Amino acid sequence: MKPARTLAAALEEGPVVLDGGLSNQLQAQGCDLTGSLWSARLLADDPEQVDAAHTAYVRAGAQVLITSSYQATFEGFARRGLDREQAAGLLGRSVGLARSAADAAGHEVWVAASVGPYGAMLADGSEYRGRYGLGVRELERFHRPRIEALAAAGPDVLALETVPDTDEARALLDAAEGCGVPVWLSYTVAGGRTRAGQPLAEAFALGAGRDQVIAVGVNCCDPRETPDAVALASEVTGKPAVVYPNSGERWDAVSRSWQGGFGYDPGMVRAWRDAGARLAGGCCRVGPREIAELARLLRP
Repeated sequence: MKPARTLAAALEEGPVVLDGGLSNQLQAQGCDLTGSLWSARLLADDPEQVDAAHTAYVRAGAQVLITSSYQATFEGFARRGLDREQAAGLLGRSVGLARSAADAAGHEVWVAASVGPYGAMLADGSEYRGRYGLGVRELERFHRPRIEALAAAGPDVLALETVPDTDEARALLDAAEGCGVPVWLSYTVAGGRTRAGQPLAEAFALGAGRDQVIAVGVNCCDPRETPDAVALASEVTGKPAVVYPNSGERWDAVSRSWQGGFGYDPGMVRAWRDAGARLAGGCCRVGPREIAELARLLRP
């Protein structure tokens, strides 16, 4: 069952701990994620593994579980031979698996349905570039059916995440309007700008005037980008900031591997909190150990 409080109400009272990277936890459990569907493949082939990964983060102290739907799309499932009804069922299953793990927790846990960018469906790393050659309305038409399917499954919030540019942000926000579920908007950034090169103040401002948006911020970026981005998101929008960077390593879409050194420090959460962050966690390559330490640092 859902928590008694809304996530927005919880954010008014203080910071809330997000989970970490789902894919790295699934890999730690021995799952093969080499296909184009990535972790979404397991929704059909081995949902018990997804449940186990969510449970690992609950035990680490996560208060928000992000579903395994980041790379789950009608188009991607169609390439696997699944029709739209079957695909919609798997999108709903992603929410149900997270809800099951949340219900088994000994503390309040919310479910965030992941809505990844168009580039995640392409599975070629283009979510870290943006500018797909599609207009806002074309991107809105792509995102709307998946958002509707996820919203129908009853998550507490939609995570419009790893957004590389403002065109896609507009499309996602328009597609989610009227779906009946609050959202957070989270960009992937580099060099103090969106991945497509737009000023972050302009990007964050898209979420400022929408009541449906409960938090704005960044994810799946180098941790060194986060302090300034969190402060700017909070200043521009007047809303709680959300922040969950990756490990600092760089994804190589050609070799399908992470390059570079690990740079995620849970101790940064204090600076995030002071800058206005109310949703804090980790993304790719950040696991239960780091989330457990982050949760410990945020306890009163």
